[in-house]
Amino acid sequence: MTLQDFFQSTSHGAIAYSGGVDSSLLVWAAAQYGRDWRAYYVRTVFQPEFELLDAKKIAAECGIPLTILEGDILQFPEIRTNPADRCYHCKHRLFSAIGQQAAVDGCSLLIDGTNASDDEGDRPGMRALRELRVRSPLRECGLTKGDVRQLCREVHLSVWNKPAYACLATRIPTGTPITREALWSIEQGENLLSSLGFQNFRIRLHGGAAVLQVQEDQFSYACENRETILARLSPVFSLVTLDLVPRRRGE
Repeated sequence: MTLQDFFQSTSHGAIAYSGGVDSSLLVWAAAQYGRDWRAYYVRTVFQPEFELLDAKKIAAECGIPLTILEGDILQFPEIRTNPADRCYHCKHRLFSAIGQQAAVDGCSLLIDGTNASDDEGDRPGMRALRELRVRSPLRECGLTKGDVRQLCREVHLSVWNKPAYACLATRIPTGTPITREALWSIEQGENLLSSLGFQNFRIRLHGGAAVLQVQEDQFSYACENRETILARLSPVFSLVTLDLVPRRRGE
């Protein structure tokens, strides 16, 4: 089965849209091959603002209606306390919210951007997708992350080379309660590093300390810009340090 087959065989439905590469391809394919599809984005404190901006841009370019839902995800203790299965609970809440609104809008089918490269063992949120009967066309069509990027490039989607981006909550160690203040600090810090030219990096929060994870080929650049990094991040974090274990490309 191809994406064209999938969308031509389903008259309408709802796309859980994150603004990332995978779900952007679904938005494009729904516009090209489908008939009555809608995209839904849930805005929470777990997503940085640029994800919403990307989602708005691609949806507008493709001509797919985008509904933005507000989600107070930290009201739920099973998420706020940050247990090992936080991702499952978060996915269940988010997709349930999308499903409820989609049903009101007349959409009974909900799809997401899980692809054939995604390892279910590393993604506890996939259990929530099964329970809620969310379909994953990319996975069903056997499209890997590499396939998805190539297809996005071929159809000139601007996000084709957008780095993989896990939600901000993944920067906080399991078992450490998640606060709005911590998420805000991480988002501000990562925006600052991005403005300095860093790519495929993370800021991991440990207490009040920011632990920078960068690729090995950017170690020297981080050292050369040490004073600038400290000047930018010190107002946000009590301590700024560099993880000597390099971040692998594409993690």
